[in-house]
Amino acid sequence: MIWILVGISIMSVALKKRIFLTGGTGFFGKWLLEYFKTLDIEVVVLSRNPGQFLQQFPEIGADSKISFVQGDVRSFSFPVGPFDYVIHAATEASVQLDRERPEEMYSVIVEGTRHVLDFAKQACVERLLYVSSGAVYGVQPPELSHTPETFVCNPVTAYGKGKLKAEQLCLESGIETVIARCFAFVGPWLPLDTDFAIGNFIGNCLRNETIDIKGDGTPMRSYQYGSDLADWLWKILLTGQAGRAYNVGSDQAISIYDLACRVRECAGTKNEILVRGVKKEGVLPARYVPSVERAERELGLRQQYALSEAIRLTLAWHRETQRSR
Repeated sequence: MIWILVGISIMSVALKKRIFLTGGTGFFGKWLLEYFKTLDIEVVVLSRNPGQFLQQFPEIGADSKISFVQGDVRSFSFPVGPFDYVIHAATEASVQLDRERPEEMYSVIVEGTRHVLDFAKQACVERLLYVSSGAVYGVQPPELSHTPETFVCNPVTAYGKGKLKAEQLCLESGIETVIARCFAFVGPWLPLDTDFAIGNFIGNCLRNETIDIKGDGTPMRSYQYGSDLADWLWKILLTGQAGRAYNVGSDQAISIYDLACRVRECAGTKNEILVRGVKKEGVLPARYVPSVERAERELGLRQQYALSEAIRLTLAWHRETQRSR
């Protein structure tokens, strides 16, 4: 894998730091842990089942600077010793859980955040990064090409409402906090059979299956590569303005149908693409695309990987590791 290393000035700020990471075994967490291997920092990771994770992903845990503590984000025992930073990224972005048990989804996010904040206060951390979501904005108006951080938040799901409440808790905690509102991503470790269209399409191509689009294929999305995600989160933690939110993702929009075609092209396969829905004439397509102008202007962040390259790297990783089977 190709890595974008932090600059010299940022590395000097982060030298010999100790980080507590929640959500360290999910997609975001795996990328952050791989990224942290390139830095001289110690990471303590909260996980509900560290043993199972290390058995499945030994390449991630095989680093003396990475250790694990077991527990639920709502009730974990506080790890011993001082910490410099907390990255709170724990939440299962499950459409099924949000739909079937919204109260549990909300509780995990909000009560988990309260517990993490209690820990952060005890550990006297310098700064906390809260990994939020573009879901806090609610439905993006189809005539709005990119959602900026100034857009009025009006979440419609338990997940989005929980994330927004957690943002407020962090900002009111007295802990220096910066917020990353994350959109959609692609890369190694992204599940290929869940709620993520791009992951499902990649899985379809790897398994030589029909690419099944359940809607009409018109919704617009954008995808940032995992390496860029990790780089952006780290730099937002270190250099973002306290109390400020930054969108994280790509601003290069693509329709779901064109995405399916792009994945098939990158895979070099001839999968059939089945579009089940019927396009409604005169109706603008739904959009979920961030404006990242604030992060680019204030923090100098840039996209290092174009979508096609990100897809090819993801395909190559799965073919090498056989994790799509």
